[in-house]
This record gives sequence, C-alpha cells and structure tokens, in this order.
Amino acid sequence: MEFHINFLGHLLDRLHLYLNGMSSGDMLWLGIGLAGQTLFMMRFIVQWIHSERLGKSVIPVSFWYFSLLGGLTVLAYGFHRADPVIIIGQLPGTVVYIRNLMLVYRTHQAQSEMEA
Repeated sequence: MEFHINFLGHLLDRLHLYLNGMSSGDMLWLGIGLAGQTLFMMRFIVQWIHSERLGKSVIPVSFWYFSLLGGLTVLAYGFHRADPVIIIGQLPGTVVYIRNLMLVYRTHQAQSEMEA
C-alpha cells in the first residue's frame, strides 16, 4: 500500500511541475488536446450505450462524428506540438471517418429517395 501512495505522490509532484512550467498559450493547447481526447473517447461511450439499448453491437452515426471531431482536434494539437507520432496516428483515421460519414449520407439519401 505504501508503494501506491508514494507512486501517486510522485505522479502528483510531476504533474505540478509540468503545469507550473507551462505558458498560458501552452495551457490553452493542453486544454484543446484534452478536449480532443475526450471527444475521441466519447465515441466509444456513445457506441456502447447505443448497442446496449438495441441489444446488439451497432455503430451509430454519432460514433463517426465524435471520431472526426476528436480526431481533428487531436490532429490540430499534434500539428501545434509538431509531434509526428500524434500526426501519423490521427491523419489516416480522419480520412476513414470522413469516408464513413459520406457512406452514411449516401445510404440515407438513397433510402429517402426510395421512400419518396
């Protein structure tokens, strides 16, 4: 138990040092990056709730919107930081999210035309 308390204390000390060394501009970008990660995480929560309601695994359209918004926000953060790991990790996914939304829109449009 003592190890866990010491480790938590160490993490809190490191976080304090990290945040104190940041400019207000860096703090703003940290907030943007965290907001992007939160949006990106929300896609899984939305998908889980939607699937639980239907009793089967389903990917709702909102999953793709959260993916795109979160991915673009994290990508902007990656470009600001000039971090190739973040950029390479987010850029291909963004293309996939856009393409999936295009396919969803096309299917929705075709269904609307068939009903008319």
